[in-house]
Amino acid sequence: MAFKINIGEKSGKTYKLEANAPGIIDREIGDKIEGKEIKNDLEGYEFEITGASDKSGFPLLKEIPGQILQGALLTYGKAMHKKPKREGKKPARDKKPKGLRLRKTVRGKVISEAVVQVNLKVTKEGKKPLSEIFAVTEKAAEGTR
Repeated sequence: MAFKINIGEKSGKTYKLEANAPGIIDREIGDKIEGKEIKNDLEGYEFEITGASDKSGFPLLKEIPGQILQGALLTYGKAMHKKPKREGKKPARDKKPKGLRLRKTVRGKVISEAVVQVNLKVTKEGKKPLSEIFAVTEKAAEGTR
């Protein structure tokens, strides 16, 4: 199964990759993965799984065990970005709505076949920088157009 993988660096740069990576299945959010399990070019790298979303767009939540879909009562933050209603004469610049909680559908923390997108962050650098690795793949993709 092909995953859409987003790899984030400390500098803020994100690299996108589509790869068939069976080594990611049955891993949890927060687990570490060797770069070799994703793609041979990423040998020497170590990544941490920071998040994912399934084919319907439901995010994986670290607090939910297993691979199930479940309704969770969430406050403002991860998986819940409801705009606050204006209360009285207060300015509308309030960052977080006061006391807002909604039940949202989320998936458990274990990556399964239903997951489409996986977000990773670099914890250990390899020999070649990511910019060099992904520049080669972008040039190859441009040549096939």
